[in-house]
Amino acid sequence: MTAPGPILHPLLQRGGVRHGFFTRQGGVSEGLYASLNTGVGSRDDPADVVENRRRAAAHLGGTSDDFAACYQVHSALAHVADEGWGGRRPEGDATATATPGVICAVLTADCAPVLLADAGAGVVAAAHAGWKGALAGIVEATVEAMRGRGADPRRTVAVVGPCIAQASYEVGADYEARFAAEDAGSPRFFAPGEAADKRLFDLPGYVLWRLERAGVGEAGWTGQDTRTDETRFFSNRRAYLNGEPDFGRMMSAIRLG
Repeated sequence: MTAPGPILHPLLQRGGVRHGFFTRQGGVSEGLYASLNTGVGSRDDPADVVENRRRAAAHLGGTSDDFAACYQVHSALAHVADEGWGGRRPEGDATATATPGVICAVLTADCAPVLLADAGAGVVAAAHAGWKGALAGIVEATVEAMRGRGADPRRTVAVVGPCIAQASYEVGADYEARFAAEDAGSPRFFAPGEAADKRLFDLPGYVLWRLERAGVGEAGWTGQDTRTDETRFFSNRRAYLNGEPDFGRMMSAIRLG
């Protein structure tokens, strides 16, 4: 039986913090969802999703009841969890905790997962940052949720996990205008597309910029493009381009202890 082998980043391998950007490998799902699909909102066999989530939790030394994971709605709503939520999923797009053993987790399939930690204060968080949530302020909301539990942004480290990269992320030119209206510095994250009314958006670069503006001391990106690597990653954009009816979701998770 193949076990999950998540991507790790050195910024988060400090001071009693456990984390992982899980790929699509190491689970039991089949077909479009092969194999570590952790998306409860997908049309995969629910029993397979339960097993996949159990495997992810076990890899981090916990159980599925330890998860604090939201019903994601592309918002700027960040929660604080003092215990695992089990199957409860309040609406929101980030979770922070200062409780050892609670697993903060998000699901993605092109959007940017962000894991954050202030190991000195004993506070960690996970955020789901698609373009809409990033523009709305999910990064800043997550940093503030961590601050509420004693974290110092200057001491906090953050890592953006595998997500859709700029070369793969074509959007309408109206996106550039929308971002510019709210963020004067954002046009630099857009490049010309193949047509005059198209742009290529640098989602990981934009999220890193928002982390910097939020005062986070050190941040990085793992560097993988989810759309182009079908072997390791699920991708909403790739599924759409291939005419596939659904897609799996990958989990990114972090815990203390």
